[in-house]
Amino acid sequence: MIRDDIKSATITAMKAKEKERTATLRQISAKIKDKDIELRTSSKEAPEDDELVTQVLLKMAKQRRESIAMYNDGGREELAAAESAELVIIEEFLPQMMDEAATKAAIEAIKADVGAESIKDMGKVMGQLKAKHGNELDMGLASGLVKAALT
Repeated sequence: MIRDDIKSATITAMKAKEKERTATLRQISAKIKDKDIELRTSSKEAPEDDELVTQVLLKMAKQRRESIAMYNDGGREELAAAESAELVIIEEFLPQMMDEAATKAAIEAIKADVGAESIKDMGKVMGQLKAKHGNELDMGLASGLVKAALT
């Protein structure tokens, strides 16, 4: 399980006295606990554990990418470098993402299944794509590819 991998990586980083890595791993654990508490108090059904952890990691990775872009635009390279280091650690625990060719193949298969022909069917295709490949897909890239495939 991903949660156990994160815990063992935290212990290893603490023993090796890697302060930045330990801090990032603790931050990941805290976000996962926050999500656990949120689900416990809501009426939503909790997803499978690895899926929950992956959702948290994907959200954290997206936040880091946005921060890196903002810091680079603002000329704050030292902050962008710190965010990049955190992003590398977060991505260690994410499942392997689909490349562009595999994403296009998945889009074509779903397009055929749903019978999508125009841009009006983009919501159907995106919904199926997220349901089948949500944790291994960059949805930003997929959105652009779906739009291109339906025009």
